[in-house]
Amino acid sequence: MIYSTGSHTKFYHRFHVVWTTKYRYKVMRGEMRERICEIIIQLCQELGVHIETGVLSTDHVHMFISVPPQIALSKVMMRIKGRSSYKIQREFPELRKRYWGQRFWARGFFSTTSGNVTDAVILQYLELHSKREPTGVSR
Repeated sequence: MIYSTGSHTKFYHRFHVVWTTKYRYKVMRGEMRERICEIIIQLCQELGVHIETGVLSTDHVHMFISVPPQIALSKVMMRIKGRSSYKIQREFPELRKRYWGQRFWARGFFSTTSGNVTDAVILQYLELHSKREPTGVSR
């Protein structure tokens, strides 16, 4: 376990976060998927959030991140979801037909710390999740 450091702190805050597209539409494919990934990486760098690993599926995002103690996880997620939604809808106007309410992401998100489940288990899960092929079966 390697601790991160701030000017007056040492910390180990790791979160597994998951959020979905609105209505679980499977729209994150191709160029849009790459652009969402770029936007999320850029926003995390701006906030000082370190991405341990992440997986983009067609309808949801999994990330394992390290968040500095001076930033609340809810603020991080608000920034990531808000800014990425705004930019994606501007860059891909075809989304307006599907997301007429100007919201690309569903409300809320799931998060857990790595204290209940070890980091290795989360990393293994994300590794296996990214190798799975979509079944094409709708829920």
